[in-house]
Amino acid sequence: MKGMGGTLESLYYAFGPDDVVSIVDLPDSVTGTAVSLAVNAAGAVRLRITPLITPEEVDQAAKMSIGYRPPGQ
Repeated sequence: MKGMGGTLESLYYAFGPDDVVSIVDLPDSVTGTAVSLAVNAAGAVRLRITPLITPEEVDQAAKMSIGYRPPGQ
């Protein structure tokens, strides 16, 4: 992660479909996507990224007006 401008915040071993869960702080989503593509392309492990959203970002999103119309309406 250091080489990509990020830091490993924490690492946990887990039971279930995921053997390892880590929290990584990367500069942006593009960097996270690049890491995911490179690791998954190697084929040794399967990496899945879940971007975390801060409460402040959710507040900003809640204030946005989106012109969404459900299908069929």
